[in-house]
Amino acid sequence: MSADTFQSINWSILTPEFIILGVIAILILLDLFMPKTLSRKILGWIGIAAILAALIFTLNMAGGPVRTILDNTFRVDSFAIAFKSLLLVGAALVMFLATSYETKAGLERYEAEFYYIFLSALLGAMVMTSSGDLITLYVGLELLSIPSYILAGMRKFDSKSNEAAMKYVISGGISSAIALFGMSYVYGIAGSTDLIEIASKLSMLADGQQAYLLGLAFLMIFVGLAFKISAAPFHMWAPDVYQGAPTPVTAFLSVVSKTAGFVIVIRVLLTVFGAAASNGPNSMPIIMNMQDYIAVIAGATMIIGNVVALKQSDIKRMFAYSSIAHAGYLLVAVTSLSANMFYSIWFYLLAYLLMNLGAFAVIQVVSEKSGSTKIADFAGLYRRSPVLAVAMGILLISLAGFPGTAGFIGKLNIFAGAFAGDPHYVLASVMIATTVVSYFYYFGVMTQMFFRPAEDESKFNLPFGIIIVLIVAVAGSILFGLMPNLALDFMNNHLDILNDFFGQ
Repeated sequence: MSADTFQSINWSILTPEFIILGVIAILILLDLFMPKTLSRKILGWIGIAAILAALIFTLNMAGGPVRTILDNTFRVDSFAIAFKSLLLVGAALVMFLATSYETKAGLERYEAEFYYIFLSALLGAMVMTSSGDLITLYVGLELLSIPSYILAGMRKFDSKSNEAAMKYVISGGISSAIALFGMSYVYGIAGSTDLIEIASKLSMLADGQQAYLLGLAFLMIFVGLAFKISAAPFHMWAPDVYQGAPTPVTAFLSVVSKTAGFVIVIRVLLTVFGAAASNGPNSMPIIMNMQDYIAVIAGATMIIGNVVALKQSDIKRMFAYSSIAHAGYLLVAVTSLSANMFYSIWFYLLAYLLMNLGAFAVIQVVSEKSGSTKIADFAGLYRRSPVLAVAMGILLISLAGFPGTAGFIGKLNIFAGAFAGDPHYVLASVMIATTVVSYFYYFGVMTQMFFRPAEDESKFNLPFGIIIVLIVAVAGSILFGLMPNLALDFMNNHLDILNDFFGQ
């Protein structure tokens, strides 16, 4: 590349990524030269400032035209802006949790490493949202995955953390290989890695044997990515990893990593297989023929996640199965392929981000006090800390999908979308039934908090970071439950996802 060509590229659209990348380098150098006796929490606050700066630059791009560089390898469209904003908000809240994490619980020797490894994972997720090419998508996926494996095993001398990292890296490596194998089929048939170019070529596909290979490619890519979003039956790593990882890492995996997983699912499946003809030009796209397969995975994920959660005695394992169930709800939206699918998924991920991170903030405080993550440790929480108990109660109600909360609006949008176009009555019925099942384990935690005596009457000291997360989570869950149009109108007025997504 010549100097003139290099200078002509509009590098400004990479500003959010450059901010995160630059701060990663700064944190590494600061950690290297700072005195060993000095607390590394200042590095966490620098990371938070960088994330907020990246968020401001990302939101500032909203409403503009689609911008691409490097032959569409990196693109900033409405889809990228919308989901990148979610990732950055979630990452900032996770960093607040991390700065409030008791280092005596196992991160005292690796506190600084946590911050810049976490930012590296965030950078990978951000690259994924703006990728317009299979290669860039996969690079972003691995940049997210590899730091995640390290984060899961940050407590080096804890056997559960070691087990979590081992199971995560094995399942993650296998899933990446399966997805990459499917992508290689797509490249072999289309002769390109550019998503828009692939879509254009595959829309004119006339060879039945190639269509069959594309069907196999779809299944391999979907199975590989199903591991990433912990969809059944590819979910078995999640409970052990959630339980063994430090609480801020668990929060990151349940929210930021899951959001990034759905980003790549939507980017690849809709762009490539939403255009690929199944039986000659102008025939039904392959993804329409595969709806039943996605529906089966969605139904199994909702059922397994909610039913198995009923038997959990550890709250982090319970939330792991809850996370699996929520992946099933989101797959209902993917199955329906309605016109409002992008907005339904985005709003649900926003609601899930708020209510789940708020819940993990409470879990972090209680588990650090008790020394374990048993649900029984929440007994009598209302007497020990009414603020924590009420906040957790609101967030659990939102997770359960009660009216007046963001969780209810999110489920309602997906449920309504299931009846758009070709109605999915069975899937909608499963969604209702499993949502009712979820009430039992969510209200089981509330029963402990409000109606069981406390074994320990000592009070809680809430760190500043925990307070910030709880305020944002509880206020957002209520606000977007009562006035969801605040978020949806912003999307409709500033982000034209449907047109940008398939545009050049």
